[in-house]
Amino acid sequence: MARICANRSRRTCQTGDAGTPSRPFRHPIQALLTLALLTLTACAPPRSSHIVIGAKNFTEQVILGELLAQEIEASGGGPVERRFWLAGSYLCQQALLSNRIDAYVEYTGTALTAILKQPVMRDPTLVNATIGALYDHLYQVRVFPSLGFQDTFAMVIRGADARTLHLKTISDITPLAPHWRLGVGYEFAERPDGLRGLSSAYHLKFPGDPRTMELGLLYRSLAAHQVDIVAGNSTDGAIRALDFVALEDNLHYFPPYEAVPLVREDSLRRWPQIAIALNRLAGKVTADDMRAMNLAVDAQHRDPAQVVRDFRTHHNL
Repeated sequence: MARICANRSRRTCQTGDAGTPSRPFRHPIQALLTLALLTLTACAPPRSSHIVIGAKNFTEQVILGELLAQEIEASGGGPVERRFWLAGSYLCQQALLSNRIDAYVEYTGTALTAILKQPVMRDPTLVNATIGALYDHLYQVRVFPSLGFQDTFAMVIRGADARTLHLKTISDITPLAPHWRLGVGYEFAERPDGLRGLSSAYHLKFPGDPRTMELGLLYRSLAAHQVDIVAGNSTDGAIRALDFVALEDNLHYFPPYEAVPLVREDSLRRWPQIAIALNRLAGKVTADDMRAMNLAVDAQHRDPAQVVRDFRTHHNL
């Protein structure tokens, strides 16, 4: 069997004797996710004897994964293996369930709708109770307390447009949407708490299909006037650095997105230091802290590990 595995964050596997699926994929996103899952199971290294922390494929997730790893190491958990840049929520979930990673940071609204397939809820207490019970019952995974901040979706526009057109809320762009080009990440285009529901709630009618792209390309496209509005994240450091504006979700469409560590219960039994470390981190990271760390990595090109070390020193961790 011929198999080629590319190194780095996004591995691609090609299997010479792979069988033909019984039916074609109905959507290219489904094909990409399936390929990513096959990559994880076929190309990932064997399960480590160390604690393994995962992270999704954007800056904030790498920083949070590094934060968990450093705190676990400081709590006596031994050397921690980092498996970062996993391609999105679906792949991180599968990595957790298949015992390829022991923990990663998820966002409560994402866990509720995209992973657990529950209806959108906007009461943070109810969301936390629901996902805690379901992860425990279905997957034997524990949901730890929030790290202290929420990273919600944010509809982001250029600052010059916001000032010239007096735009502050998502409702303000409803009459402009038919003339604006929209850029979104792949997940946002498909998620139940994503584009379809947002468009319905705010009566947004963008022309044609949105431009879908990797999260790291959204702000570049906005700055280059290739799109006029993007679905970013509220804690992105680039928003302030590039003179962008995040529009207010004035209809409160988005559910809460608290950053919470998810950990396998068998990993907690094997390494109790994980729980010690994560309880120490509970409530320690503010939204401003997260924006500053994202900015340090994205705009100042600092090493995420050093950014996290500086954060931990500043907070006496």
